Amino acid sequence: MTVKSADVLLVGAGVMSTTLGMMLKHLDPSLKIIMVERLDHVAHESTDGWNNAGTGHAAYCELNYTPRKPDGTIDISKAIAINAAFEVSLQFWSYLVENGALPTPTEFINRAPHLSFVWGDDAIQFLRQRYELMHQHHLFKDMEYSEDPEVLKQWIPLVMNNRDPMEKVAATRVEYGSDVDFGSLTRNMVKHLETLPDYEVMLSHSVESLTQQPNGRWNVRVKNRNSKDNLHINAKFVFLGAGGGALPLLQKSGIPEGEGYGGFPVSGQWLVCQKPEIVRQHYAKVYGKAPIGAPPMSVPHLDTRIINGKPALLFGPFAGFTTRFLKEGSVFDLPSSFKGDNFGPIWSAGMDNLDLTRYLIKEVFQSHKARVNSLRNFYPEAKDSDWDLAVAGQRVQIIKKCEEEGGKLEFGTEVVSSKDGSLAALLGASPGASTAAMTMVNIIENCFADRLNSEEWQAKMKEMVPSYGRSLIDDAELAETVRKRTLNTMGLKTAEPVSV
Repeated sequence: MTVKSADVLLVGAGVMSTTLGMMLKHLDPSLKIIMVERLDHVAHESTDGWNNAGTGHAAYCELNYTPRKPDGTIDISKAIAINAAFEVSLQFWSYLVENGALPTPTEFINRAPHLSFVWGDDAIQFLRQRYELMHQHHLFKDMEYSEDPEVLKQWIPLVMNNRDPMEKVAATRVEYGSDVDFGSLTRNMVKHLETLPDYEVMLSHSVESLTQQPNGRWNVRVKNRNSKDNLHINAKFVFLGAGGGALPLLQKSGIPEGEGYGGFPVSGQWLVCQKPEIVRQHYAKVYGKAPIGAPPMSVPHLDTRIINGKPALLFGPFAGFTTRFLKEGSVFDLPSSFKGDNFGPIWSAGMDNLDLTRYLIKEVFQSHKARVNSLRNFYPEAKDSDWDLAVAGQRVQIIKKCEEEGGKLEFGTEVVSSKDGSLAALLGASPGASTAAMTMVNIIENCFADRLNSEEWQAKMKEMVPSYGRSLIDDAELAETVRKRTLNTMGLKTAEPVSV
């Protein structure tokens, strides 16, 4: 049986694993890294452009990141943290562009203003209050607010055209928001990595088992999905960045830190319009408020998307219920994830979220007409025939033990690492890909602490992420300097809309 040896094994060829591989390879070019992917293409599950929202989540427009607290005040702390994390991604991508590891930025990122748009007195009051809080923080100082229909017609003409003039509306805008094609970004990173020595990508290979050896290294059995042959990879460090597939792999690893975790899969669908005469009328990401009872990832938004260089409009997402953990997964993914240590938390979380389950099932059976009716809140002149339904990627929300409730459903992302730092797994969904760089920096800090303390790694980390070791949240001067560089490098400040 074939046996390979590696310093680092990356499971999954999506944006998370690729970002970690790129960082580690630049920190130490001598590292031997193997990337294993179950599909025959790179970045074709959750990372693919058609499988995620592609917003470049910077918390400029996502209202679910600024919830209203029981006392009526609005909490913007999560939005601030996400914005700072996205700035880390922009810094890292800028470094890669400047060093020739990524191509011209327009191949994977383009300017698309980020707007929040609401209607009705209560929602307008919420948005105004949100703006007043956020605008005071230096990370959001460029945010604009308006209730003037004439101003909004300039910002979002498709949304405002033929809207009831008596309807009260309001919007915020950050002009230099972005649209990110994470599939293109990731494939370009892998293309560069494959030119480097000691970086191997193994497509059509799935991980069957993970066993830690007495010396701390991991013996990972991998199956070739074409030939059905098995091989073993002996790795010092393993990263499980397989999207929805990370939870079953974490369970296979048997690390104590993974006990009690479960997953709740949520599917998504989008209405898509690729008609040039409509697409050219809208160039923005426009987010509204989620319907009552909807999960946070179901905040409706009308987005300009540029996937593989071609503009389109997407509206959604429309959530759905499925038992698959991956788009190309198995209907047995959810039931096979039930284990003795997580059955209680899963059952408890399920009982606490029956309304959510009913909502998701109801979403599945929505008619095309009903979906387009929802779209008309954002685009009053929308016609059923101009929009097609596309299936998005899978998201597996985290279920974890909770002393007070037994089990809790969470809608963020979380890294689960072994005590010895030899294995890490990334679970969860939003904001996901947008904060990949910050998440991978955290993993390097936790799992490569000794090496990161060296002068060489410290210097290289600060070269890749100039703000490393300092706070973009607390240091306004630093944030302004960093943002000026990244906006210029990424072409987000002055770029013109991509032509249709």
